[in-house]
Amino acid sequence: MSRVHGATEALKGRFAKYRVYRRTYAELSALTNRELADLGLHRSEVRRVALEAAGEL
Repeated sequence: MSRVHGATEALKGRFAKYRVYRRTYAELSALTNRELADLGLHRSEVRRVALEAAGEL
């Protein structure tokens, strides 16, 4: 595998993780505080949960 191909694949992987993060963050942010509480979450935890979903934590 060439260095360029490896770098391209790494970039694709990072972008895929970013998309998961953004989608998760957006979906959780759209919920009301009550809906988040039903899931056992507080609004302050949305970022952490989105990062975990993307495999960044």
